[in-house]
Amino acid sequence: MSTTTQTHLTTAEELGNLPDEPLRHELIKGELLTMFLPKHEHMRVSTNLTMMLWQHAKANRLGEVFVEGGYKLESDPDTVLGPDVSFIAQGRLTLSPEGYHDGPPDLAVEVLSPGDRKGKVEYKLSLWLEFGTRSVWLVNPRKRTVEVCRPTSERELFHETDELVDDTVPGFRVQVSEIFA
Repeated sequence: MSTTTQTHLTTAEELGNLPDEPLRHELIKGELLTMFLPKHEHMRVSTNLTMMLWQHAKANRLGEVFVEGGYKLESDPDTVLGPDVSFIAQGRLTLSPEGYHDGPPDLAVEVLSPGDRKGKVEYKLSLWLEFGTRSVWLVNPRKRTVEVCRPTSERELFHETDELVDDTVPGFRVQVSEIFA
C-alpha cells in the first residue's frame, strides 16, 4: 500500500468519482491510499472464499457476501476501506442505491499480498475492529493460513490442515486447504 501525495483531505464522494484505472484506492481519515491491483494467487484465493461464503450465506439466508466493496467507516475526515471479501448479516443489510455502505461489514476478509507490510496490515485490521467489524480474516496464501481476529484482541491461527470456523457467519465451516485449492 502506498500513499499518494495530496494537498487536501479527500472525501468519500471524491473517492467515488476517481476514474477507473489499474489501481485500487481507499481512504483513511481523508488520506488517499493507492494500491496495485491483485495478482493471480490473490485473485484465486479471493474467488474461492467468495464462492464458499456466498453459497453458505445464500443457502442459509444469513446475509450477503460482497467482493471489494467500499465501506464508509467515518466522516470528516472520511475513512472508506474495501476488503477483498466481506459479509453483512441479514438483519444489518441496508439498501443504498449509490455510494459506499455506511458502516462496517460483520466480516472483512483481507487476502495478503507479498508486498503487504505488517505494520500497514495491522493498522487496517485495527481500523476494521475499531469501527465495529465483528471478525477480520487475514488470509496468507504464501503460508497457507487464515488468522481470525476479533475486537476482544483474540486471534486464532488456522493452518491448512485445520477446519476454519467462525461464528460471525453462523454454521460456516471449511477446510483451510480448500481455500488455497
